[in-house]
Amino acid sequence: MLLASVVLVALGVSAAPAVAVREQRPDPAEEAAISIRMLDIPASRVHDPRAQVYIVDHLKPGATINRRVEVQNTSAETQKIDFYAGAASVENNAFTVPGGRTGNELSGWIRLKTATMELDPGERRPVAVEIAVPEKASRGERYAAIWAQVTSAKERTGNVTQIHRVGIRVYLDVGPGGEPPTDFRIEGLAAEPGTGEFPVVTAEVTNTGERALDMTGTLSLTKTAVQAGPFKVTNGVTILPGQSGQVRIEVNQTLPAGTWDVHAKLASGTVERTATGKIVLPVAAPMTVSATSGASWLVYSVGGIALLALVTLGGWYLFRQRRTRLA
Repeated sequence: MLLASVVLVALGVSAAPAVAVREQRPDPAEEAAISIRMLDIPASRVHDPRAQVYIVDHLKPGATINRRVEVQNTSAETQKIDFYAGAASVENNAFTVPGGRTGNELSGWIRLKTATMELDPGERRPVAVEIAVPEKASRGERYAAIWAQVTSAKERTGNVTQIHRVGIRVYLDVGPGGEPPTDFRIEGLAAEPGTGEFPVVTAEVTNTGERALDMTGTLSLTKTAVQAGPFKVTNGVTILPGQSGQVRIEVNQTLPAGTWDVHAKLASGTVERTATGKIVLPVAAPMTVSATSGASWLVYSVGGIALLALVTLGGWYLFRQRRTRLA
């Protein structure tokens, strides 16, 4: 019997963790069979980190967009590569893909102009992608993945077929008018012991916008004149609108005991929020960090500016009145 073994599944080329399935541990050389990346980024999203690694867009019913991805053979052998679009969803705060070539509504709208190609070692080529939204498409955000796949049957593996695939996530919002807003707030910070010797700082994030979030960010710590970090988000969290998720950042550095000021800077695309607080090291048990979010700081700053403006305006008015009387 021929057995199929999915040895590597990856979405995107960003640092964010991707969905991975390993039924058999491959050699490092086999893991590096192919890679894929975005070639085209809309001018309106050139500063959006998500758009540099994923297809993130908003379209009206009946609209069509064209993008290009680039595939490279990173192995030492000629590779035959298949291309297709597959289903995806967001479940339990994770971008999730099913096994095989399962499709959904969005994957059915995606057309890859190249179905298969052969690449020599080190060779790279573009692949054209077209996404056509039907006229009667309903409103809402949909998810899919564009896959490049290599299937190989090595002599030493006997009856096991190895499937390597790399992909790019697709986040497509459909509806009339402009793009729905993206926003979130940091509900609070906490700290807990990690699985190893280092503690973990967590942030509870609520999606207050109308599009899915892919959380990235950093954490910095300060104690007197000592600074540590920035430490990067260590879990890939995708949060649907109206839902909350926990962002985890491991402080993977040995630090002196005592009270530290923490500064968390989280982002999804171009939307960024901050939270600050204090943490006591070492962390022996889960603890809540007294935190202030960036949104609150903005409110206080705007209020302070408004108050200063009122005071200045009042002083100017009194000065003008006095000048009038003296005249």
